[in-house]
Amino acid sequence: MHIVILIFATLLILTWLVLLCRVSREDWVQAAYVKVFDDLAAIDKLRLKDRQIRQRLSGYSGFALILTRLVSGGDSSKKIKKLELDIECLQKGGLRSVNVFAMPGYVLQREFEAIGKGNIHKVILSKCFELYGNKHASNKARHLLAKLLSFPMIGVSVTLMLGVVFLGLDSTLAGMGIIGIGSLLVLVLVYAMYDELNDLVQKRRNSIIRQFPNVVSKLALLVTSGMIMDRAWKETAYSQETELYQEMRKTSKELDNLVSPESAYGNFINRCNTKESAKLASAIMQNLSKGNAKIGVLLKDMAREAWQERRHTAKRDAEKANSKLMIPTMLLFLAILVMLMVPVAMNFSGI
Repeated sequence: MHIVILIFATLLILTWLVLLCRVSREDWVQAAYVKVFDDLAAIDKLRLKDRQIRQRLSGYSGFALILTRLVSGGDSSKKIKKLELDIECLQKGGLRSVNVFAMPGYVLQREFEAIGKGNIHKVILSKCFELYGNKHASNKARHLLAKLLSFPMIGVSVTLMLGVVFLGLDSTLAGMGIIGIGSLLVLVLVYAMYDELNDLVQKRRNSIIRQFPNVVSKLALLVTSGMIMDRAWKETAYSQETELYQEMRKTSKELDNLVSPESAYGNFINRCNTKESAKLASAIMQNLSKGNAKIGVLLKDMAREAWQERRHTAKRDAEKANSKLMIPTMLLFLAILVMLMVPVAMNFSGI
C-alpha cells in the first residue's frame, strides 16, 4: 500500500515541477505586481500606525511620555525602508521575494479555462473587487486562486512522503495518522486562506456600516449649511482615514478626473456593497439628475435612521456578548461552588 501512496506523492511533485517549468514571463510579472501592491499596502498601514502613535504621544509629557513611547514601541522606519527596497528590487526585475510555491497555480489558470474563468474565480474576483478595487482585483484574485491550486499539491505530497517513511519503519499507526491527519490539515489550512478573504470582506462591510451614521451626519450638516454636494462629499471624505472615507475619496478623485457622476457613484456602490452606501449614493444621483432641493432634509432623515439602526445593532451585539459570556460565567460559578463545598465536606467527614 505504501508503494501506491509513494507513487501518488511522486506524481504530485512531478506535476508541480512540470507546471513550474511552464511558468511564463507574464505569470512572473503578475506575481511581482501583487507583491508590490501588498508591500505598498503594508507601508501605508505602518505609516498610519506611526501617525496614530505620534498623535497619541502629543498629549503626554515627562515620565508619561517616556512610558507611553515604550509601550507603543518605536517607529516603523526600518520596516518601511526594507519594504521600499523590496519594491525597488521587484521593479528592476528581481524576483527573490515572489512566492515560487504559488507559481504553478498561474499555469493551471492559464491552461484550463474552466479553472481560470470558473465559478470559484468569479466568486473570488467579486470579493477582491470590494477589497482592492477594480484596478487590482483581477491580479489579487488570480494570485489567491494560484495559491489555492498550488499549495495543496506541495502540502499533500510532502505529507504522503513523510507518512511513507513511517510506514517503511513498520510504524503503521503513526504513518497512517500522518497521512490522514496531515493531508486533512493541509486542506483545512488552504481553505482557511479562502475563508480569510470572506472574513476580510465581512469585517470591511461591518466597518462601513458602523461609519455610515457619522458620514451621513457630516454630509447633512455641510449641505444644510449651504455647501454644494460635491464639495461636501470631498470635505467629508478627507476628514478621516477609515474604510468608508477612503472609498469616498476614490469617488471624489473619479469626479475630479471627469468621470460621470453615475459611473463614479455606481462604482462607490459596488465597492462598498452595503445597503446603506447604496441608499446614500442613489439619493445623491437622484439629486443630481432631478435637482432635488430637499437633499439636506433627506440626508437628515437618513442620518436619524442610521443612528437608530446603530443603537439597535449595539443592543443586538450586547445581547450576543451576554449569551457568549453565559458559559464562562457558569463554569466560574461551578468552580467557586466546588471551592466552597470541598472544605465543608472535609469538615463533615472529619466529624
